[in-house]
Amino acid sequence: MDEQVTDRAAGTGEVASLPAATPRARPVSAPAELRAALGGVRALVLDADGVLVMRGAALPGAPEALARLQERGIPYRVATNISSMHRETLAARFGRMGLAVPGERIVTALSATAEHVRRTYPGQPVFVITRPDGLREFGDHPLMSAEEADADDARAAAVVLGDGDHDLSYENLNRAFRLIRRGAELIAMHRNGWWYTAKGETIDTGAFVAALEYATSTRARLTGKPAPPMFRAGFAGLAADVAAAGGRRLVRDEVAMVGDHAPQDIAGARRSGLRGILVLSGRTAADQVAGLRGLAVPGAVAAKLSDVVAALD
Repeated sequence: MDEQVTDRAAGTGEVASLPAATPRARPVSAPAELRAALGGVRALVLDADGVLVMRGAALPGAPEALARLQERGIPYRVATNISSMHRETLAARFGRMGLAVPGERIVTALSATAEHVRRTYPGQPVFVITRPDGLREFGDHPLMSAEEADADDARAAAVVLGDGDHDLSYENLNRAFRLIRRGAELIAMHRNGWWYTAKGETIDTGAFVAALEYATSTRARLTGKPAPPMFRAGFAGLAADVAAAGGRRLVRDEVAMVGDHAPQDIAGARRSGLRGILVLSGRTAADQVAGLRGLAVPGAVAAKLSDVVAALD
């Protein structure tokens, strides 16, 4: 995870779960089609990897696109499945790439999960596996230590799995297993089976989630993309920005998700009532667009983020 900023969407297998039957999308929409698809859009949710960054560097035109949104007063949120670091840490990393994204404009799988835990289990202990910096997202919510989880009578409201790196150890997974067997809910920040690092294809957190599901005969609750919590959090922040500026109340259809991974970004956004715009600057190639089906079909396809920003009313 330290090698690059990533949305960790590889190996999810989400396409098979999408309903069939909507018309196929076409590679790169004509300018008029893109403008029509964005008609009435007042705010954006932006994917990170493949839209703003790629392999640890800002994509061409991305810093300028963000600056243009700022100049025009168009609110935005960056939504990423990163689940190992605090948003302020991620904002600083973006800054080193030349992307001026304040921490309060970032929604991560980790921050969405922390909000879900606070809302669902107020004051109740949870056992979280992620990196130490990521634990800061939970604020003062009670987190169970490994020593506390080892107690014979240990009980937790939930077990939460994120990008724990070395903390995704057999010992911690066994602690999680015992807590789930005693009634804790299993929460997955994401379900990705593998992802790309500087060393190549690498096993990811979803594989460990699947192991716990198998061992406990339960199904994890997903809180990262493409599940609703991240989109709800992004929309809530945008609505608050619009209200603070004295604007007319924002509705979901006035928000477009800009992403490079149709099953996670486009389908997830459409399930949550947002529009979906696909860009080809990341993991989706132009010749793959025609094969998209169901909710994964975007409203329009653009080459890159700057084209989307230029097409806004």
